[in-house]
Amino acid sequence: MDEHELQEWRIKRLADLAQREGGNAALGRRLGYKDGAYVGQMLRGERVISEKTVMAVHNIPGYTGWFDTEDDAVRPTLIALENNPDFPAIRRVVFKLSAGASGFSVSYLDGSAPPIVFQRSWYESKGYRPEKLFATTVVNGSMEPGLYDGDTVVVNTEQTEPMDGTVFAVNYEGELVIKRLVRDEGKWWLSSDNPDKRLYPRKACHEGVFLLGEIVHKQSERI
Repeated sequence: MDEHELQEWRIKRLADLAQREGGNAALGRRLGYKDGAYVGQMLRGERVISEKTVMAVHNIPGYTGWFDTEDDAVRPTLIALENNPDFPAIRRVVFKLSAGASGFSVSYLDGSAPPIVFQRSWYESKGYRPEKLFATTVVNGSMEPGLYDGDTVVVNTEQTEPMDGTVFAVNYEGELVIKRLVRDEGKWWLSSDNPDKRLYPRKACHEGVFLLGEIVHKQSERI
């Protein structure tokens, strides 16, 4: 359906709606106008029936989808994600850490980047609680080629049990590092995926090292 056909369809539907509501003036008042003049102009083709008008009609109880066409049936439905309980959000943060302290606090970055959103079924299938997940940014190349500087990762702070071969966000002497936990020689080590071990040597875990959470998701612009 081209634009001309779309407008013809909307004029027909608007005329039917005006008749149902008792005339142009009555419909105009329901749409927030003082009278029916604006409705009359749209019916005569003097004004375009815009998406704003369509949404205003669809928001009237009983008229949702009034202007929908056959084309609309195959269009994807747009879902409002903000504060939607079916799509919990993971907020972007900066971890605030102290050397020798197992706890942490966060600073939210709500104004600088949008949160990461998943359907609730994704959390449920993996056993995650949204409020225990935080998104943060990779800040160097120590985990290349799996994770690059500037990539976003999601930290599940509910999972802090050591697991061999798993990538964790770690409080290493007051600094946030993202490393692969490796069991070797009877000890736990923080290992980088980057093959340049002279630049990124592995570090032994000790009493001042605390696991903040498992890395469970990444977002990257590196293809």
